[in-house]
Amino acid sequence: MVTLLNTVEDKFARSICAEHGDKADELLEILHEVQNQKGYLSDGAMRTIAHALNISRAEIHGVVSFYHDYKREAAAKQTIKICRAEACQAIGADALIAQAEAAFGTTLDAQSKEIGLEATYCLGNCALGPAVMIENKLYGRVDIAKLKNLSMKHREGSKS
Repeated sequence: MVTLLNTVEDKFARSICAEHGDKADELLEILHEVQNQKGYLSDGAMRTIAHALNISRAEIHGVVSFYHDYKREAAAKQTIKICRAEACQAIGADALIAQAEAAFGTTLDAQSKEIGLEATYCLGNCALGPAVMIENKLYGRVDIAKLKNLSMKHREGSKS
């Protein structure tokens, strides 16, 4: 049998599993906790979780690939979620996405070191679209000028 506890990452994931009693029915909570601490779910962490919970790596991969919020790579320093639901699309979300891609030099749902743009479907702010979320803060009636300003304020630490 291969010893899995050979890295700090493995020990970290193993300790989180142990805190949850090594229960497979707490997989989502375990994955969230590992991701919240490390920023993403590495192959090593998922291997360790599968071993600790006595489930297959394929089961873990299925869960991680099904839920959009689980990340397999380190996230950008700042993630901007842009609503693509029908109400926001009707009032300019697609144009905002195109402008944001040009302004930030990245594409929607691509991994970037500095700024990541993610599609999301309904932030519950339909009357004030297009809506965006930065660091769990919701903004409405966003155009490209406002988005650039909000992004800069968040990067500087002024969460207004």
